[in-house]
Amino acid sequence: MPLPDHILDINSLDGPLGQRVYTVLRTNILEMALKPGEILRKGALCDKLGVSRSPIAEALGRLSSDGLVDIIPQSATRVSRFSLAELLEENFLREAVEVAAVARVASDHTDDQLTRLSRNLRFQALLVEDEDFQGFFEADLEFHELILSFTGFPKVNLVAEEMTLQLRRARKLMLPDPGRPAQAVAEHQNILKAITAKDPDAARTTMTRHLRQLTKRIAPLEREYPDYFRTT
Repeated sequence: MPLPDHILDINSLDGPLGQRVYTVLRTNILEMALKPGEILRKGALCDKLGVSRSPIAEALGRLSSDGLVDIIPQSATRVSRFSLAELLEENFLREAVEVAAVARVASDHTDDQLTRLSRNLRFQALLVEDEDFQGFFEADLEFHELILSFTGFPKVNLVAEEMTLQLRRARKLMLPDPGRPAQAVAEHQNILKAITAKDPDAARTTMTRHLRQLTKRIAPLEREYPDYFRTT
């Protein structure tokens, strides 16, 4: 399958060549521009990105470690397919981290942090009104990332991202999901109310309820997109 025309230009990025190639491919996999099961041919990647085989091989090795590509010796390299069990496990881990994080933020936060969360929520509402579902997805991610960052633990956001990479990809399949963005905004507003009230118990409850909505939407994906899931 030919590579998408909208693969990012590595010249717009900073850093060593191998890092830039890795960033471009990782972004396109996470954004589902490169689909689960799609073959990644080194020669085609070299031509598309204008680089030699060495940085391509380096980037694919890192993506394999991330679980985003499968390298089959003497055969092919493919974008990794989903596993339903893995997606459910990642959502379980996400809940564990984010529920603990929101309780901590509810107990201890600043006025500036509340302002940033409130501003993000207002933006979310506008994006839903405009039916900009991609924009909403990004604002949704930012809302959760803000809460994680407000814990004061620098590694929390990084760890949370690394352990939910497959889940992030799968969520792209759910866009647009009629009615869900507006419902998610309402749930986010309840989370913010609990934080503002400095009520850790309410924050835990509202965050748990919010994240478990995703669990219900994961299971049907295997039936709706069978080619994107592993058979074993």
